[in-house]
Amino acid sequence: TEVTEKLEEVVMIWIKQIRKVLVESEQMRREADDIGPSAELEHWKTRMSSFNSLLEEIKSSRVKKIINILQAARSKTLKQWKELDGNITIAANEAKDNVRYLYTLDKFFGPLAKASPVTMMEHVPSLMNTVCMIYCTSPYYNTSECMTSLLLKITNQMINTCKMYLCEG
Repeated sequence: TEVTEKLEEVVMIWIKQIRKVLVESEQMRREADDIGPSAELEHWKTRMSSFNSLLEEIKSSRVKKIINILQAARSKTLKQWKELDGNITIAANEAKDNVRYLYTLDKFFGPLAKASPVTMMEHVPSLMNTVCMIYCTSPYYNTSECMTSLLLKITNQMINTCKMYLCEG
């Protein structure tokens, strides 16, 4: 029982740390007013990397051994552990899925940032069709918050490109 208590203490520390990561990942992002859409992709790539690392750690043999010992001891901490394990898996899947969908927009980021206003407008219909496809098919990214954030960043990039064009001319 002494070993079980020590292992439960370790798992409770992990649970607190994982909860902190999950809470921080759900907090509002503070971003510059003129940030472009490539920042959205970078945000989700970073988040995917973080959650994948956390999942790797959770699935490691060291952690599995501790969890197996606590299962044999019928520890009450496992209920919280399993819930958090599921939440981390969901967050990792969301980030991975969002990166996959946002990569479909990557081909538009260059023309949005470097084109003249006239040539930039040639890309807008395809860009909007791709955004629509993301909204219609993504299981995670189809919320009004995500779409608003993405469209705002696209608009910011278009405005920045137009400003640079006007300043050069």
